Amino acid sequence: MSTFSYIPHTDEDRQKMLEFLQISDTSELFSDIPEQIRMKRPLQLQPAMAELALERHMDKLAAKNVHVGQVVSFLGAGSYEHYQPSVIDAIIGRSEFYTSYTPYQAEISQGMLQAIFEYQTMVSELMGMDLANASMYDGPTALGEAGIVCCSHTRRNKLLVASTMHPEYRAVLDTYAHAQSIEVVVVPFKHGMVDVRQLEQYLDDSVAGVLIQYPNFFGYIEDVRAIGELAHQRGALLVVNTYPIALGLLESPGALGADIVVAEGQSLGNAMAYGGPYLGIMAARKDLMRKLPGRIVGQTTDSQGRRGFVLTLQAREQHIRREKASSNICSNQALNALAATVFLSYMGKQGMRELALQNYHKAHYFQSRLALLPGVQIPFQGPFFNEFVVKLPMAEAVQSAMLEKGYFFGLNLGKYDTELQDCVLLTVTEVRTKAELDAAVAELEGLL
Repeated sequence: MSTFSYIPHTDEDRQKMLEFLQISDTSELFSDIPEQIRMKRPLQLQPAMAELALERHMDKLAAKNVHVGQVVSFLGAGSYEHYQPSVIDAIIGRSEFYTSYTPYQAEISQGMLQAIFEYQTMVSELMGMDLANASMYDGPTALGEAGIVCCSHTRRNKLLVASTMHPEYRAVLDTYAHAQSIEVVVVPFKHGMVDVRQLEQYLDDSVAGVLIQYPNFFGYIEDVRAIGELAHQRGALLVVNTYPIALGLLESPGALGADIVVAEGQSLGNAMAYGGPYLGIMAARKDLMRKLPGRIVGQTTDSQGRRGFVLTLQAREQHIRREKASSNICSNQALNALAATVFLSYMGKQGMRELALQNYHKAHYFQSRLALLPGVQIPFQGPFFNEFVVKLPMAEAVQSAMLEKGYFFGLNLGKYDTELQDCVLLTVTEVRTKAELDAAVAELEGLL
């Protein structure tokens, strides 16, 4: 029998496998690995623990982490602390949702298919677009896929991406582009927003798409309409990476001329959860429908004229016609998309507007208070939603001191750009109270 109860193979099973492979020991499986780089000692692991001792050990390790329930957080930059109505877990925790997988057999998957269809409908309306797919893995992969759609549609191989796009999104885009022999050119920023003059100089007839963020990585609101007009004059598509909560207040990207809209859907009822699983949103114009990656759920009627739902346009999918696939993604984040659907349904149009207004006003109040402190600078002036940049003397030391006092005081931008040394990106969502904002200002004033 096996030494480890969780390994199903018996000694007899292993012996049969070795005999089939015509080897005497499993070490021979690694004969291709050069001798000089093989580890010739046991792993330096602690001895096995009893279950109770292991639980206590894991509790001690977990206690080293600090979560947003223990501190006041001003972190954002793509993962946001938002209110999660209890109705979301109540619905997505139902077994017919959390155990369901691929709805290939429409006749027994109508519930999940309808839920995805409702998700697509709500996303399309929120983004101001004609249609949406059934979701992508996360925001960065949605951006990468959107870049490939631009190149496929225009038959060009150059993308212009704003330097005000989240740097980690740009890194994922670079990975996608490298494998497709697509050139990616970064357009510099000026005063916290993309330099439109530089963008105009970079735009030529070889550019397939212009990719921007709205609100951008620094929290400021780009002139999407003007950028879109420049892109369209050169026959390029405009891709807008947006923040869904902001669209309760801001004009939708579709109304401003976007051809493709992508977003991270975590803010729509999904937990921060140490960075995932998350939800990649993608919506587009109708004429790009056959270029979209992933799944699309369509509405139809059955043989008796009853309304029904099916996966549609699947001929382009990797798992059916691989040689003609526009993408290698053939799955989606259905449970996360369902959470977003419940969230949007629960909030409604008025609720989304109220949510956005709370984010907007609390962030502007916080910035106005910080701007009065000696030593605090506001490096970028312009319209913003709920994120903004401040410059602090010895920012890293100030952040460490604030953490000791119980505050996650923003994201240090110096790690992304040396020109942004001592600049910190702060985020204020609806969960922050006026008392918390005032207390943070007082603590910072004491440190400065």
